[in-house]
Amino acid sequence: MCERPHRCHARFRNFGYKLTLPRKVILDVLRKAKKHLSAEDIYLKVYKIYPHVGLTTIYRTLEILTNIGMVKRYDFGDRRARYELVSETREKHHIHLVCLNCCKIIGYSDFTDEEIKIFDSLKENLSEKNSFDIKYHQFSYHGLCNKCK
Repeated sequence: MCERPHRCHARFRNFGYKLTLPRKVILDVLRKAKKHLSAEDIYLKVYKIYPHVGLTTIYRTLEILTNIGMVKRYDFGDRRARYELVSETREKHHIHLVCLNCCKIIGYSDFTDEEIKIFDSLKENLSEKNSFDIKYHQFSYHGLCNKCK
């Protein structure tokens, strides 16, 4: 969603916010993340770059980023929210496989055309049956990873 800096500024301005230095650093940490990060994970990474940041700023910024659609918040059942930057280039469908033992989270989006049709059909049917305008979905499957089996 914010791979180009001018788009970040515009997105924040459109929602009445400023793109401050701490917010830029948080976005950069999320952009470089190889896994889903909790607020505490983000804080530890941001603190190394910008030591004046507080955990409250992290939480507030994540709430803003989620509300304006730049970040997705996930709850994988362990009472610890995790965050992921929404990408302009990310595939339309993205699910998570969550290990119940070691809590490993695998993001998956390599769907076949047939599987994509199933997702789209489900969305269309649910939307029509409930007169509901679906904007996005979050799916996660919980089980045991290869290492924990």
